[in-house]
Amino acid sequence: MQTRGQQGMRLDRFVSQATGVSRSQARTWIRRGGVSVDGARVRDAAFSLADGMHVVADGETLALPGPLYLMLHKPCGLLSATRDDRQDTVLSLLPDALAARVHIVGRLDKDTSGLLLLTDDGDWSHRITAPARHCEKVYVAELAQALDDAAMASLERGVVLRSESTPTRPARLQRVDDRRVRIAITEGRYHQVRRMFAAVGNRVTLLHRERIGGLSLDAALAPGQWRALTADECAAVFA
Repeated sequence: MQTRGQQGMRLDRFVSQATGVSRSQARTWIRRGGVSVDGARVRDAAFSLADGMHVVADGETLALPGPLYLMLHKPCGLLSATRDDRQDTVLSLLPDALAARVHIVGRLDKDTSGLLLLTDDGDWSHRITAPARHCEKVYVAELAQALDDAAMASLERGVVLRSESTPTRPARLQRVDDRRVRIAITEGRYHQVRRMFAAVGNRVTLLHRERIGGLSLDAALAPGQWRALTADECAAVFA
């Protein structure tokens, strides 16, 4: 069976992803001589595969699973990073074998909650995060003080952020209540939403992302929970 997407992948990573065992279990399997590549037994876990190579473990031909697409309800307090030596990341919420497969589509600040996407499909994530795509992200921001009409109009036109010279793209805003505002942006600048409100003399006290493109966070997911996306949901991001 010809496998796809394995070019340059380490053998232990391939075996782990193809079988669901941990990387350490895969390395043990390989060292014991239970894995062959194109008919030859390979005991080097770091062996680099090429596309089209056939990997067999204990008589069973292995293949990588199909692309993976997840939505996660990110809680505050976790970094949007694949790894960090000092702080917990959102990948700590996933089983180890799953966390080893995926990368984060964009970022949420440590103190921001809400919809976060994860995948092993680089083309899909690039379509979402590429600046030229202008994929809309919708947040609810709780503010230190009520937002007046002048500030709201400035944000809707675009504001210049501190230490930058180019104004933000126009945002869409909707008042939720006295100190909560729903804001939609089509850029991904560093800490953008917080800096936008700072530019009009306000401060964000809580921030939550509700939607990316046409995909909304599943209301049934509690903070820290995740689930796979359906095919329709994968497409809805680009609606």
